[in-house]
Amino acid sequence: MDVLRPTLVRIGGRVYRKNLIQEQPFPQEEDEDFCAGPGDCADDDPCDAFVVEETERGFQSRVEVPSPLYKYIIGKKGETKKRLETETRTSISIPKPGVEGEIVITGQQRSGVVSARTRIDVLLDSFRKKQPFTHFLSFALNQPAIQEKFLQFKEEVLEKCSQDHGVSSSLFQNPAKLHLTLGTLVLLNEQEIQKACDLLQQCKENFVDQITGGKPLTVEVAGVEYMNDDPAMTDVLYAKVRMKDGSDRLQVIADQLVERFVASGLMLKEWDRVKLHATVMNTLFRKDPTEERNNTMTGKSSFKERESFNGRNILKVGLMGRDTPPGAGVGLLSLICTQVLAEQRRIC
Repeated sequence: MDVLRPTLVRIGGRVYRKNLIQEQPFPQEEDEDFCAGPGDCADDDPCDAFVVEETERGFQSRVEVPSPLYKYIIGKKGETKKRLETETRTSISIPKPGVEGEIVITGQQRSGVVSARTRIDVLLDSFRKKQPFTHFLSFALNQPAIQEKFLQFKEEVLEKCSQDHGVSSSLFQNPAKLHLTLGTLVLLNEQEIQKACDLLQQCKENFVDQITGGKPLTVEVAGVEYMNDDPAMTDVLYAKVRMKDGSDRLQVIADQLVERFVASGLMLKEWDRVKLHATVMNTLFRKDPTEERNNTMTGKSSFKERESFNGRNILKVGLMGRDTPPGAGVGLLSLICTQVLAEQRRIC
């Protein structure tokens, strides 16, 4: 059945079949590969998702690749690159490590260049999905009125629920970092970061200003919910966010932003619509001071393995946003693509 129903991979608006390989796989991740030649398109149209130029020496195709991904095309001891060149009868030129540039594929036959380019695109797509995210797209929710309510909620929870299993002050979000996450991105060089910023500005001009009328949206942050099935074993507790006027404008903007970023290839599609939520407690925030001291010299992570907490009583406390003052809202003019450095693991 795997032969009759092969895995389909979407790249650049086209669909390719992922063929099975019978040979022994290489032990290193960098050597992952699979066949994807010019005849592997899932439809009858020619593979024209990229440009192949005719030159005096044959044919050529160029592909911009962030330098951190070069190693996946080179492979262990250059084996992946050599195999691609041998099987497609092409020459593949890759910039030096750390130098941003283009991978250039040249060959006597157009079909060989197309095959090599297709296989490189598939490899890049596969390994990009395995990279930890570097940025997230968000609405800031760090206005003073919301921060004040959040700190009141935190104080009340610690006063009434500190004896519940797993509850501690280290679980709470930093008030200055309260936000609505729309989606995460893997941006591996300055060019990709600039592309994301440009797209964000285009979205603002194309539909955000039209939906908002150029004014900030006033939201209400009221009540908390948990993400797993059992409130006694909670990992993430989030505040519910809705428009003060009862409209769905914030949801529409969030969904359209994600749709544009997914279409650009900068973001992977995970859900049909964005779940509007602001994380207030997360077990990934939990720190072990002893472990942190022990690992200062080694550089190892200071985070413990995820330990759930009992959120039943917290849910009874959690109307943190009631009576939120008018004007506490999402300022869409300050919508930003925020780089995540040490806080990568802290975003749910």
